[in-house]
Amino acid sequence: MELDERKRKILQAVIRNYLETGEPVGSRTISKYTDLNLSSATIRNEMADLEEMGYILQPHTSAGRIPSDKGYRFYVDAMMQEKEREVVEMKEMLVQRQDKMELLLKQVVKVLAQNTNYATMISAPRPQGNKVKFIQLSQVDEHQLLAVIVAEGNVIRNHILDVEEKLSDEELLKLNILLNTHLNGLSLNEISLGMISALKQQAGIHSQIINGVIDAVAEAIQVEEDLQIYTSGANNIFRYPELADQQNARELIETFEEKHQLSGLLQDPSLEESGTGIQVYIGSENAVSSMKDCSVVTATYELGEGMRGTIGIVGPKRMDYDKVVGMLKTLQSQLDEIYKGKR
Repeated sequence: MELDERKRKILQAVIRNYLETGEPVGSRTISKYTDLNLSSATIRNEMADLEEMGYILQPHTSAGRIPSDKGYRFYVDAMMQEKEREVVEMKEMLVQRQDKMELLLKQVVKVLAQNTNYATMISAPRPQGNKVKFIQLSQVDEHQLLAVIVAEGNVIRNHILDVEEKLSDEELLKLNILLNTHLNGLSLNEISLGMISALKQQAGIHSQIINGVIDAVAEAIQVEEDLQIYTSGANNIFRYPELADQQNARELIETFEEKHQLSGLLQDPSLEESGTGIQVYIGSENAVSSMKDCSVVTATYELGEGMRGTIGIVGPKRMDYDKVVGMLKTLQSQLDEIYKGKR
């Protein structure tokens, strides 16, 4: 006999409740934990079938049920399949989003350069203040576990943990529940030594696994990747006599071509401190020496889930500041909606 949807839900409710309490689970308790709206009598009949099929056990007469090894196996396999499917879907979605994001950002700087007649740049959004979204431990072999860490912005990192002996399905399941219950939604700064100590205590003989997972979490949510910068309109510099000097123009063009010098402008912490996310650098205020005769206006933009990037416009000191700031404010408010429409 195969498990129908009703039996699957009742079995899952029995296992979840038993994992939480360690006590045999009765039909009345299950009626509170499912969305089936079934009577205790109907649930008792289903539990009797599950017991006959070997998924649950009745340790004592007139007592509730507890999961059998077969029940744990079914639960773990179903849970792992679901989580693996979630991770695969997330990775596929991330690749699609990155492709669409690159096209979108290239279009944004191109249009901005055409509309302003200045040089423009934009950095790809990166996670800010990253937080844990999900942790999945799975057995690779007798001496290795795979820890999959999913952080805000759908950053996914895989980490191999060494273990002395193979964990049982129940042990692995309890560790997954323990880690996700306590760490989901937290940033690295919010994971205190006291919390780690409490997790290790609850993990018992598997406390070393907690250390490995915390290291994996730190790696996932503190990852520093090269800042992706897209530029357009560098040749607009030649429109302005004060910037068209051969030496100055060459240095400016090289700055836009090499891009690495631009990252300092696009990661300036004062952007966040400014409140509006808009900052104006005039002449010598620029951190980039080749822009000492220019003005640079930058603005941050956000795409949700802690993803943030920066837009920049470079022109002469006599640039139309009112127009530039107005366009950047408009982009700030519209970019998220533009991106949503392209997903």
